[in-house]
Amino acid sequence: MKPTILRPDPAAAFPTAERCRILELCNSADDPALSIALATVAPGETTQLHRLHGVDERYLILHGQGLVTLGAEPPAPVGPGDLVVIPAGVTQKIANTGDSELAFYCLCTPCFTPECYETLGD
Repeated sequence: MKPTILRPDPAAAFPTAERCRILELCNSADDPALSIALATVAPGETTQLHRLHGVDERYLILHGQGLVTLGAEPPAPVGPGDLVVIPAGVTQKIANTGDSELAFYCLCTPCFTPECYETLGD
C-alpha cells in the first residue's frame, strides 16, 4: 500500500442484480486487506438474500431507515450511525423501510470479489 487520495466518480455508480446501486470507493490489489463501497437502496426495495464466502462485511449506515436480516436472527431496524457486522458465510439482506434512499458503506475484509458472492434467492 502507498499513500494516496482516492476520489471516486459518483457517475461510476452502477445498478446490481442484488437490487441496489454500488459505487466502488476502494477495491484494489494495492490494498487487498479492505474494500469500501457506497451502497444505496431505493425506498420500498429489499436486496437479494446472499452471503459472502471468506469475506467479513460491515454496513455503516449513513442515512435512511432499514430492516436488516442476518442469518437466523429476526430482522432488526437500522438507521444512521449503526454498524452492522456480518461475518463471512452469514446470510444477509437489507430492506429500505423509509421514504428516502437508504445509503451505507460496505466495508469488506479482505477485499470483495465477485467470486466470493453467492445469491441465495429473493
